[in-house]
Amino acid sequence: MLLKFISLSLLMPLLCSWGKANDHYPNNRYPLKRKPYMELPLGAIKAKGWLLEMLERQKRGASSQMDQLYPTVMGPRNGWLGGDGDQWERGPYWIDGLLPLAYLLDDQELKEKVQPWIEWTLGSQQENGFFGPAKDYAPEAGLQRDNSADWWPRMVMLKVLQQYYSATGDPRIITFMSRYFRYQLETLPTVPLGNWTFWAEYRASDNLQAVYWLYNLTGEPFLLDLGELLHKQGYDFVDMFLNRDDLTRFNTIHCVNLAQGIKAPVIYYQQQPEQRFLDAVKKGFADIRQYNGQPQGMYGGDEGLHGNNPTQGSELCSSVELMFSLEKMLEVTGDLDFADHLERIAFNALPTQITDDFMNKQYLQQANQVMITRHARNFYEDHNHSGTDVTYGLLTGYPCCASNMHQGWPKFTQHLWYATPDNGLAALVYSPSEVTAKVGNGSLVKIVEETHYPMDDLLTFTIHVVDKKDKTVEFPLHLRVPAWCGQAAITINGVPDQHVKGGEIAVIRRTWKSGDQVELTLPMDIRTSRWYENSIAVERGPLVYGLKMAESWETKTFDDAERTRYGNTYQEVTSVTPWNYGIVAFREQDIQQHFEVVIDEQKQQGTYPWNFQNAPIEIKTKAKRIPSWQLYNEMTGPLPYSTGHSDAPVEEITLIPYGCTTLRVSEFPLVR
Repeated sequence: MLLKFISLSLLMPLLCSWGKANDHYPNNRYPLKRKPYMELPLGAIKAKGWLLEMLERQKRGASSQMDQLYPTVMGPRNGWLGGDGDQWERGPYWIDGLLPLAYLLDDQELKEKVQPWIEWTLGSQQENGFFGPAKDYAPEAGLQRDNSADWWPRMVMLKVLQQYYSATGDPRIITFMSRYFRYQLETLPTVPLGNWTFWAEYRASDNLQAVYWLYNLTGEPFLLDLGELLHKQGYDFVDMFLNRDDLTRFNTIHCVNLAQGIKAPVIYYQQQPEQRFLDAVKKGFADIRQYNGQPQGMYGGDEGLHGNNPTQGSELCSSVELMFSLEKMLEVTGDLDFADHLERIAFNALPTQITDDFMNKQYLQQANQVMITRHARNFYEDHNHSGTDVTYGLLTGYPCCASNMHQGWPKFTQHLWYATPDNGLAALVYSPSEVTAKVGNGSLVKIVEETHYPMDDLLTFTIHVVDKKDKTVEFPLHLRVPAWCGQAAITINGVPDQHVKGGEIAVIRRTWKSGDQVELTLPMDIRTSRWYENSIAVERGPLVYGLKMAESWETKTFDDAERTRYGNTYQEVTSVTPWNYGIVAFREQDIQQHFEVVIDEQKQQGTYPWNFQNAPIEIKTKAKRIPSWQLYNEMTGPLPYSTGHSDAPVEEITLIPYGCTTLRVSEFPLVR
């Protein structure tokens, strides 16, 4: 056995300088820069445990029913089914999540629901290569244009077709996309990305990543010319991040454009591998964190970018799109910060913004959120949404998220595992799952990952050699150690081995036999991070913690005039739990004693931890009420600066994982 632990700074230059290609899964084709990790075919990774439960709840919930729940847009009159109804982004948005869900679950009913969208799209291609509806007709979005060719909704459908090819290998996709990209190359010089709307300029990287994907399959040189053209016409995020102060000011960019566009420099870096493209994205994330960041991994962006006050909203579309951006950037760069950030969003922001039955969503969530009521709050676009932005409903706030939320968990599942240039497999993001893939000299193996992570620190990987002709298989297994972990421990078949520092990749090279087990333990210590007004967030492992608050849910009905826009009902959530607490100040060296972790093992082993009742972990700590901190505009009022003084008695408060909360305080002032 040979076990090597390689830091990220050492591993990535080696992999990229070798230029090695995996023998079984396509890497970037010359002259594109080689990737350290390659995406596996859709269906190679299967969810297990609580993650499978999330996907199955999607199936039982809105993800399988949008054509019935939202028939005016998703029904048979949708333009992407050849109808005369909505012809813009919302139909493709839904299928962009429904298709991977169908193939991850291997669900025939869902596949049959997806197929008409695929067939109509393929059949819509004109002789010149253009495809899709002939006009932009989306009255709810204010679009009614005949004979236009808005590039943006076609970018979403390109992602759908990529996934369909990944799952089925349908050769029609290759011919179709090649013809369309030739059309783009010929047409963009006179009808540029921004000709109809600005969305395509900001989101051009979705188009660009599809161009590189096709180039890796066909090697057609014109695709690189198109790549250069798309980059030139796309919004200049490098200039924005490196040379301007846009991220320090309000409303300089739409929140979802930022989530999608932040990957643009990294995507183009594959064709023009200059360090400035990577530097731009790292600085962009640093500035977002400083000026707009919130503990759950997102940022204040209630339509426009809106600062880091914990009562500013964070849009659900931004969460799922930023997750996809991080997944693609992780593949291109191997930067483990992207994996840490991806888990932070998935395990904190995402679960709380969609109801347990996956039928309703919050358009905007707040990091400090103590009332979910129909009320106009301090959001940029609230005047357009009749005060429904934080209420739960299918179409409340703005219905783009009802269409787009379906991609979050399926694409997260699809990017838990990657192939590596050394013919191995890499577990870069953790959740209960299994992967079946070719390794080594072409042997097929299955690795089962059993874990309650992120609610537990133990992950067990069991190797199964699938091919009967092979008794053993030699291949490397790559395991990420998150940056928040001080030191991880690895055992192989019960034998303790070496320890690995946080922020590193452990590469285990050995000959494996069926039944071999690797255990990875990621100790989770209490940490705190600083946020708005010098407040603190309490963290443990990849989870942020929020005040445990009782929940009272009430379903209310829209009047007849509003139902067309917002649906029939919405839900409000209130609480009688006091919330205006400051955590008693403590010395940094006493942090582990200041917070007591209580784990309910029975709940920890359950298949659905993501609500108030099922939260398997609680953190107890000392706190004081702050009488001057009161409600304002049905939100937490101005956050007191840490550290002030309170004469109130010391109390014990309970925190639970942010993703299990509906109401919460997650940014706490410190008090003395």
